[in-house]
Amino acid sequence: MNQLLAIPLELRLAVLFVLGTLVGSAVNLAVFTLRFPPRPISPWSREHPRDAASRWLDRVPLLGWWRLRRRVAMFGPRFWIRPLAIEALFGFGFAALYVWEIRDLGLVARLLPAGAMLAPTDLLRLHAVYAAHLLLIALMAAASVIDLDDQTIPDHITVPGTLLGLALAALVPWSLMPVVIKGALPPAGAGAVGPITFTLDFFTLVSPNPWPAGLLGGKPGALVLGLGCYWLWCVGLLPRRWQGRRGWRKALQVVLARMTREFTSTFMLLLSLVGSAFILAVWWKGGDAWRGLLTALVGMAAGGGLVWAVRVIGGWALNKEAMGFGDVTLMAMLGTFLGWQMCLMVFFLAPFAALLVGLVQLVLYRDNVVPYGPFLCLAALGAMLNWGALWEWAAGLFALGWLVPVVVVFCLVLLGVLLPLCRLVLDLFRRGDD
Repeated sequence: MNQLLAIPLELRLAVLFVLGTLVGSAVNLAVFTLRFPPRPISPWSREHPRDAASRWLDRVPLLGWWRLRRRVAMFGPRFWIRPLAIEALFGFGFAALYVWEIRDLGLVARLLPAGAMLAPTDLLRLHAVYAAHLLLIALMAAASVIDLDDQTIPDHITVPGTLLGLALAALVPWSLMPVVIKGALPPAGAGAVGPITFTLDFFTLVSPNPWPAGLLGGKPGALVLGLGCYWLWCVGLLPRRWQGRRGWRKALQVVLARMTREFTSTFMLLLSLVGSAFILAVWWKGGDAWRGLLTALVGMAAGGGLVWAVRVIGGWALNKEAMGFGDVTLMAMLGTFLGWQMCLMVFFLAPFAALLVGLVQLVLYRDNVVPYGPFLCLAALGAMLNWGALWEWAAGLFALGWLVPVVVVFCLVLLGVLLPLCRLVLDLFRRGDD
C-alpha cells in the first residue's frame, strides 16, 4: 500500500485515464453487441465494412472512433460522436473519481470528526471501494445506453453484474460502502497527543445498528435468509410468462413446461446449485466474508423485489406495463453493490430526474414512454458520490431497523389502493370530455 501511495498522484491519474478509456471501449463493445439486433457500426463487428484504411488503429480507444469518421456516408454524420464521448468520459471520470474518493476522502469526510485522521489500513479499504465503484459504473453505463436506445436492459449485463457483486462482497467485503466510524480514543488520564485516529467499518444490512448474533455465520437462520434471497433471484429469472386466457390451470402448465424445457431453466438450475454451494461455504466460514455476502444478498432481493412489487401493482392497477423487468434485474444488481438501504433511497431519488425528463419529452415529442433504468443508475451514481452527506442524514432513519421495511410494505399497499382510484378519476374526466 505504501508503494502505491508513493507513486506520484499525477502518474496514478494518467494510468487511470488510460484504464478508463479501455473500460469505455469495453462499454461501447457491450452496447453494440448486446443490443437487439446488434449494430454493424462497431469496429469489433464481423459485419463491419473494411476498406483500405482499416487497421488495428480502428480499435484503439478515442483514436479509433476519430478514424472511423470516414464511415459517415454509411452510418450517418454523427455516429462516431457518442462512442468517442463515452470513452473520453470514462477516462476523465476514472481519474476524477480517484481524486474524490481517495485523495479528498469524499465518501467519509462528512463522517469524520474535525481534526480526526484515518488509520493507514483504511486507505487500502477505500481503494477497494473505488475499484468496486468503477465496475458498477461500467455496468450501469452499458445498461443505460442500451435502455435509452431500445427500452430494454439485457440480462447479459445485469445477471453477470449481480454475480460479480455477490462475489466481491464475499471476497472483499471492504468494497462495500463505508458507513461506520470507530474512534481510537486515548486511554483514560492520558493526554491527547496529535489527532485522534479513526477506522472504518463496511456497510451492512443492519447499519447503523450492530450486527445481530442471530445472523452470524454458522447460525441456521442466517443461512436460510441468504439462500432464500438467492433462490428468489434465480426463480425470478426463469421464463414464466403467464397466459391466463385459457384459465389458470392451463397457464400454470405452460409455465412449468417452459421452465423444464428451455435452456434458460437448465442454466439457472446449475447457477442456483453453484451459487448455493458458494453461499454455504461462506456461511460456514463466517466473519466479515459472511457479513458482506449476506448484506449483498439481502440488497439484491430487496432492490429487485421493490421494483418487482411496483411493476406488479402498477400493471394490475393501470392495466399496462408500469416498469420493465430489466429494471428489476438492474435494481437487484445495484443492491449487491449498495445494499437495501441505499437501494431504497435510490428508488425514491430516481423519479425526480425521470419526471423532469418525461415532461420535456412529452411536450416536445408527445412521447410518454421514458426508460427508467438510466434514472435509477443516475440516482445510484449521485448517491455514491454524496454518500457521506446522504448517510449522515439517513442513518437515524435506518436505525429504526425492521420498522423501515414495514413502512415500505405499507406504502406499496397504499400504492395499490391509490392507483386504481387515480385511473377511475381519469376515466371519468375522459368520459366527461367525450
